[in-house]
Amino acid sequence: MRRRDFIAGFTRLAAAWPLAAGAQQPMMPVVGFLDPASFDYSNADRLRAFRQGLKDTGYVEGENVAIDYRWAEGQVDRLPLLAAELVRRQVAVIAALASAVFPAKAATTTIPIVFISAEDPVKLGLVASLARPGGNLTGFNIFNDELVAKRLELLRELVPGATRVAVLVDPTNGLGSESILRDVEAAARAMGLQIRVIEASSSSEINAAFATFVSERPDALYVGGGPFFNTRRIQLAILAARHLVPMTSSARAIAEVGGLMSYGSDVLDTIRQVGVYTGRILKGAKPADLPVVQASKFALVINLQTAKALGVTVPPTLLARADEVIE
Repeated sequence: MRRRDFIAGFTRLAAAWPLAAGAQQPMMPVVGFLDPASFDYSNADRLRAFRQGLKDTGYVEGENVAIDYRWAEGQVDRLPLLAAELVRRQVAVIAALASAVFPAKAATTTIPIVFISAEDPVKLGLVASLARPGGNLTGFNIFNDELVAKRLELLRELVPGATRVAVLVDPTNGLGSESILRDVEAAARAMGLQIRVIEASSSSEINAAFATFVSERPDALYVGGGPFFNTRRIQLAILAARHLVPMTSSARAIAEVGGLMSYGSDVLDTIRQVGVYTGRILKGAKPADLPVVQASKFALVINLQTAKALGVTVPPTLLARADEVIE
């Protein structure tokens, strides 16, 4: 090839580079995933559910969408900082689970937020109405806090001789713990139960709470909701077994590792739906136009192996109503 032909060809190639660059695919959108819990084996299922929801709307992580994960490790005071990091990165959507919604809402009024709320989001001031949320938030209400009375009824059915119930709450869970205490006190009065409220927001405080059981000997334990207790579920299950205390909660994960019983919504399916809403927003839907969905499916989980270890006989009528029995 003659030198002048080579130079001419190179010049044409160089001139084509800007056109090729302009024809490249646009940068993939980034979704912020804000979770007050920590990443572990049980949360792997939550992530699979979220990714499945995205996939249902045509988005696959690493192919046409990126996900920026932020975990508070059960320390809710870290959530404002983590939410601010996602806002600074200018993510396209924030998926905010449980108590993460409040720091996310405080951090931005423009980035769309898809949330999971444990109680009525209208009452909490997250949205204007369920049908037309308004603003930049929409999501799902899983009724965890509203089901307090039902869990106490189920606990009483499972342990009919119970009269004294210890209630474990996380004071850092804010409005969630306040709602649980309000509802559990009202339900306990109606059922003639005596309750003893114990606060714990660290592993050592959980140990101290169970240490009081040696002298107080409650008939049962009700574990309040919140991400912190989910991250300490193995510790809770071990201590409940050691002190022979029947334990109930809203979290299936606690029952799966040895808690006696749980009753609550199908969280994994709800997280999948969060992924679906996130995908719809990436496609152009506005949060203000996506109605808040209220959970309609609830699961009663009974750990029969734990019941046998505690010497608790599960009534056949309760077993028949259980959605899952762990043996």
